[in-house]
Amino acid sequence: METPLSFHPTLADVEALNAMAAQGGPDVCKVSVAAAAGLLDEYVLIRCGGAMGYGVGPVLVGCEGGTLAALDGARVAIPGRMTTANLLFGLCCREKGVTPDRVEMVYDEVMPAIHSGQVQAGVVIHEGRFTFAEHGLVRLLDLGAWWEESRGLPIPLGAIVVRRSLGDEVIGEVERAVRESIRYARQNPEAGQAWIRENAQEMDDAVIARHIETFVTEHSLDIGTEGERAIAALLDEAAREQGVRLSGKMLFSGA
Repeated sequence: METPLSFHPTLADVEALNAMAAQGGPDVCKVSVAAAAGLLDEYVLIRCGGAMGYGVGPVLVGCEGGTLAALDGARVAIPGRMTTANLLFGLCCREKGVTPDRVEMVYDEVMPAIHSGQVQAGVVIHEGRFTFAEHGLVRLLDLGAWWEESRGLPIPLGAIVVRRSLGDEVIGEVERAVRESIRYARQNPEAGQAWIRENAQEMDDAVIARHIETFVTEHSLDIGTEGERAIAALLDEAAREQGVRLSGKMLFSGA
């Protein structure tokens, strides 16, 4: 795909990307939708390239016999303070009257920390949604399903933001390039296999394939009207948690 833009990619953990955007570093950045609530003075969300859908949310896991109620006051690992996963966990805990001691970790450290007894439970994301049982853990609560049932909307996990100062023309070109890249990757799945395997945390081909199938959805090509409502609803919750105002801010490119 041809584009007049030059991209210089940097790979990092999702919470590290949230922090980079908060510090005003990259022109284009993949962030947690929860983190985006505090970025909208400088950035705008584009309508493609995100992770959103049904059955894709983070999962609270622990040892056999554990319950959410038993986590009141307990140490629970989270994959970053500004992640959508942590926002959902906090909202659910508030509804259930549970107050855990949240411990921030890089997402791939969560399950080992449960095994070692460093924490009593943890919120897993990415491939952890598919592999926690292989690590001897059980699902205590599907946080994505909790959101879907309580809001009647898909769960918006991550989104791509672009710096507003680049202007509408460049922002539009970024969006076009991202959308066409997704289309090409879906039509030519073998083209990116070597790159994916080189950078994947989980090396099992079946898990990699399931990860892509789960998190790259039609919403990744365009969020659509339902996606707009889902993102707006989650941003409202995140803004209340962070004490920021969204009123009057343009959320999406082309809006």
